[in-house]
Amino acid sequence: MSTALLTGLSGQDGSFLAELLLEKGYDVAAVVHGEPDGPLGCAEHLRDRVRLLAGDLLDPASLASAVQSTRPHELYHLAAPSFVPASWERPAHSIGAIAGATATLLEAVRDGSPHTRLFYAASGAMFGDTDECPQREQTPFRPSTPYAVAKLAAHQLVGAVRVHDGLYACSGIVYNHESERRPPQFVTRRITRGVAEIALGMRSELTVGDLSAVRDWSFAGDIVLGAWMMLQQDEPQDFILAGGVGRTVAELARAAFACVNLEADRHLRVDPALVRAPEGTPSIGDPSRARTLLGWEPHVGFQELVARMVQADLEALQVRHN
Repeated sequence: MSTALLTGLSGQDGSFLAELLLEKGYDVAAVVHGEPDGPLGCAEHLRDRVRLLAGDLLDPASLASAVQSTRPHELYHLAAPSFVPASWERPAHSIGAIAGATATLLEAVRDGSPHTRLFYAASGAMFGDTDECPQREQTPFRPSTPYAVAKLAAHQLVGAVRVHDGLYACSGIVYNHESERRPPQFVTRRITRGVAEIALGMRSELTVGDLSAVRDWSFAGDIVLGAWMMLQQDEPQDFILAGGVGRTVAELARAAFACVNLEADRHLRVDPALVRAPEGTPSIGDPSRARTLLGWEPHVGFQELVARMVQADLEALQVRHN
């Protein structure tokens, strides 16, 4: 039985990945923040099926101990502060929790478990306002937030250690990916939850920011499948994992309202205070290499993704108010 060690189990990606690995017969262990008997977020339903190890991204000893005690065949490093605006408030924390934690895990693998194959969840945000759209693996990076800077530092460290120490370590450059397990502060969930509330008569309008902002949205379950496929190859390589299609916030909102047979224009209100500065190059990834070399294909399309998010919010709200 192969052993996999995860960070980020309690988030949407970690919970979907743990489900996938368990289905494939892995022994799954996970580093969790705080005590193992604490809340597991999206992965609460997996508590009795996953070995839980106490750890913290800012505690190198705890991360190294997790690697040493499990000596996993595969290590999936997904955990990181993921709400980009917050990285401006605590840039030092972002650098430490993202780049520092990745460095610690690479060092622990190199020194104590060199057979381990490591996947690092990088980000399309690393490209920033680059000149190329869609972005490819060779597109120049121009990170523009502390979050993106930290992600890029970790990504480049993975590549450097792979060459210098011969580790099987690779980065999945992932773009926006969503699900019904996405935290409520993200725009996708704010929209689907707001649409569900309007459909149930709990409110009459939904306030948003810039409707013209473009994102490349995929289903989180498809992204983690790509991560697993990356670690099954003969040689480690970095890949972009993305849908390859850019859509505006307005398109997402219209798709969500259509799920409940409502017209978006009758219920949407733009709050100028929520509108950020105009964005540069659209953040759209080119997944051609992953499709060609890995055989990876997203299974959940955009409309289906939005529909399952709206439906989950409807069901959750109905349960809460019954």
